[in-house]
Amino acid sequence: MSELLLELEGGKSVSAQPGQKPIDFLPEGKEVGANGVLSSLLDGAIWDLHRPLISGGKLTFIGFDSPEGKFVYWHSAAHLMAHAIKELWPESQLAIGPPIADGFYYDIDSPHVFSQEDFPAIEEKMREIAKRNLPLVRKDLKEDAALSLFRGMGEMYKIELINDLNEDLTVYEQGNFVDLCRGPHLDRTSRIKHFKILSVAGAYWRGDEKNKMLQRLYATAYPTKEMLDEHLHRLEEAAKRDHRKLGKQLDLFSFHGESPGAVFFHPRGQIIWDEITRYWRDKHAQFGYKEIRTPFLMNEELWHKSGHYEHYRENMYFSEVDEQSYALKPMNCPGHCLIFGTHQVSYRDLPLKLCELGTVHRYEKSGVLHGLFRVRVFTQDDAHIFVTPEQIEEEVGKVVKFIFDMYRDFGFEEFRVELSTRPESRVGSDEVWDKAESALANALKQLGVEYKINPGDGAFYGPKIDFHIKDAIGRTWQCGTVQCDFSMPARFDLEYVGADGQRHTPVMLHRALLGSMERFIGILIENYAGDLPLWLSPEQIRILPVSDKTIEYAAKVTDDLKSKGIRASLDDRNEKLGFKIRDGELNKIPYMAVIGPKEAESEQLSLRRRKEGDLGSMSVAETTERLLNEIRTRTTH
Repeated sequence: MSELLLELEGGKSVSAQPGQKPIDFLPEGKEVGANGVLSSLLDGAIWDLHRPLISGGKLTFIGFDSPEGKFVYWHSAAHLMAHAIKELWPESQLAIGPPIADGFYYDIDSPHVFSQEDFPAIEEKMREIAKRNLPLVRKDLKEDAALSLFRGMGEMYKIELINDLNEDLTVYEQGNFVDLCRGPHLDRTSRIKHFKILSVAGAYWRGDEKNKMLQRLYATAYPTKEMLDEHLHRLEEAAKRDHRKLGKQLDLFSFHGESPGAVFFHPRGQIIWDEITRYWRDKHAQFGYKEIRTPFLMNEELWHKSGHYEHYRENMYFSEVDEQSYALKPMNCPGHCLIFGTHQVSYRDLPLKLCELGTVHRYEKSGVLHGLFRVRVFTQDDAHIFVTPEQIEEEVGKVVKFIFDMYRDFGFEEFRVELSTRPESRVGSDEVWDKAESALANALKQLGVEYKINPGDGAFYGPKIDFHIKDAIGRTWQCGTVQCDFSMPARFDLEYVGADGQRHTPVMLHRALLGSMERFIGILIENYAGDLPLWLSPEQIRILPVSDKTIEYAAKVTDDLKSKGIRASLDDRNEKLGFKIRDGELNKIPYMAVIGPKEAESEQLSLRRRKEGDLGSMSVAETTERLLNEIRTRTTH
């Protein structure tokens, strides 16, 4: 092999001799370690520090502060955990153990049933193996050699993977532990410093319900104890904010086996839904959208025409009506295309903005259903904007501004933006995809919005911009999206008459701001830990009479507040005031008004704000104005 040309950090170019490794080019002042360099990138691809170079390119070094560094760290920690389990329970068989967001897991087939009581022993064994300072050695194997190796070890799941891959393979060794793996990994086990096994759950082998149920151990690892403790604190805080727990506690919604994956909203939860809907409709009218409604059930031929049948049928529900096949809509776009096609459209009518709070049905496996976050029936705050090619960038820019505006109204100030490009399975020519991807990128650049490229994650019909919001405890959630589609309008033969008098095919912008209504409500509940802003609170103020003698005046105050559109309630239970206040706090009521003999006589009330305490005595008019102003301005806290 001839010399390889490397471009190092700072732009310096050097030649690498055959057999040299990235570690040979580590810059002066940088050290390999948990708090330093963990791996390298060769032209953006992760490359083990001790793996011989086989090509030239740009060589950079990465630590835990990069996404790639975390990937390597957690991937190696997964091997460490599997190694520990094999030493403690040698009869266990290993399946797969990838890194995931904030940690890693490993799927195990073992006669031993793992529980939380086993976690300390596994962690202790992991510490012991880490201290052995074992090198992680990458080895290339031919398929036959790999099969022979894992047959000898009795690892049947690895054998199945090898047979399916049908290619030359790699394994990683650390001491006497060997695992089938593409890598990349850390150079030594001692780099893995602080870790915690979090939970154990069931997982079907390869995600198929027909296969055996394995045991999945979830864990995480960090270079410092402080980082691990901070992560564990976030997990504890997230558990307190779990929308499923708060939904039950606050009587917002429930789930029932009679309709798996569907939400039953209770009266208090419906109020939150209605307030978001009212706000959504007002904003869309302000931005020039026209609201429509399309049917749930449509003929199967429609889904062939749109491309959904080919690319999405495994997630769709089908039924036969009058000896014809129909499907519950998984998306709203084909129905919007049908409405566009009912009129002759001029270029003067464009952009045409059609919006719908459209309920869709998508099949999800029962094992992945998760509260409001993963359901089978949900409502998208959907819209489709039909534009001329020349209008794409301007209209995408308007959608981006609309999204940021809406998120801020709900109290979210930090966002991350990703541009997702063409997937392997897609409709449309490369030329069309080039145009669509360029249009979205240019719109973001013109607005000065920073974004990250997410290769291959676009929709099957077009590239998309995804918007991620950061919540109160630092988690990010993907909500809004805007997608550029040149293909579907052509599939539906949609046309508009241009300024030249000729017929042209419009471009279709798919767009959702909140994403799923159900999921967004779940995000709001967790972001605010159930303590929603006043304008969204199902119960905005609770009136607390001190005794039977003040109930009449308290009832009058309650009625006065209700007449002004404030959601007020009267707690006239025969309970002590302290009990009523504690109950109001537990139910996260934003305001409480205490009415004793003095308040009744002076026709005032003593106002309390949740988390702030006593605000003093004031009139009903002053209280009304305070609450209405907070509601009007959609004040968040």
